[in-house]
Amino acid sequence: MTALLDSPPYSARAELEFRAELLTLTEHHLDGCPEYRAAWPGWRPTDDITGFPFLHVGAFKTIRFVTSAPGMRHQRILKSSATSSGISSQIVLDKRSAELQARSSHAILADFLGTEQRPLLVLDSPGGLRSGTEISARTAAALSLNALASDLVFLLTDAADPASVRWEVLLRLLAGHESLVVYGFTYMLWTAWAAAELPAEVRAALQGKRIDFVHSGGWKKLEHLEVGRREFDATLTRGLDPRSKVIDFYGLVEQVGVVYPLCSEGYRHVPAWADVFVRDPWTLAPQDREAGQLQLLNLLAWGAPYHNVLTEDLGRLVSGECPCGRHGKRFEFLGRIPKAELRGCANV
Repeated sequence: MTALLDSPPYSARAELEFRAELLTLTEHHLDGCPEYRAAWPGWRPTDDITGFPFLHVGAFKTIRFVTSAPGMRHQRILKSSATSSGISSQIVLDKRSAELQARSSHAILADFLGTEQRPLLVLDSPGGLRSGTEISARTAAALSLNALASDLVFLLTDAADPASVRWEVLLRLLAGHESLVVYGFTYMLWTAWAAAELPAEVRAALQGKRIDFVHSGGWKKLEHLEVGRREFDATLTRGLDPRSKVIDFYGLVEQVGVVYPLCSEGYRHVPAWADVFVRDPWTLAPQDREAGQLQLLNLLAWGAPYHNVLTEDLGRLVSGECPCGRHGKRFEFLGRIPKAELRGCANV
């Protein structure tokens, strides 16, 4: 178990401690996962963690990586939404990692939302919880907030239909609570809530309530509607308690347990148990200041080698302390690499 999870998420990190834990995790996967070992034959430890073995996100679409070890209990398969190729990533989940990932999500999101437990309303249907050994990316994203929830309520009767919101359920919750958390994919939150014709009694019940909206999944589907972040946030919070907020987080199915909420200054911060590199898309050389391909790492993944992943997303590292007060590494998320395959769960 990573000791770094005992630290505040955005405290200054001891680099040697992180490298030591990452090396232990990397060797664990090289020993227990033949496919991972075959991708990096003959690798030897180095002091530079940018040289540690990683996998491209595309590999998880064609290979089911599994790490075997004494006491390892693999439980479920996390699947990304369908991409433009029709092929989903498949991430094997295990009990040990799930516990670490839940602690990680709680620490990160509590830093932005506070620790008060409130009802969590999800703009999705509960179907993803009934799929046996598989769980969808949409459901996993919602469940990352579950540790902060006093109740978990799915608001849609049909996951694909924004018009299927159960407004009567929302009304009942508003009657008994002054504060709620609402999660949805970006497009669904706009379509089903912000831009929807809410029933008059719902609009009246929302007045003055504190609602914190959390969304992920990118902005691609909103481009044709020409909806920007400022309009998105203002529309959602109009008429609510001034303390209400809208939090946009970035994350990958291949990096479950670590999310990167957008801070008030427009940056995404890296928790003490994770790291982010930027690589030149052509040479893969690490970049300190230039934009490039994001590589995401964390210490939470024990059942399969998704701890060190090269993405198809673009970003830029930002130096110096952030005015928001959080410490450690931060970066700007700049969108998808041109002509990269659209990710069904991200669509950015």
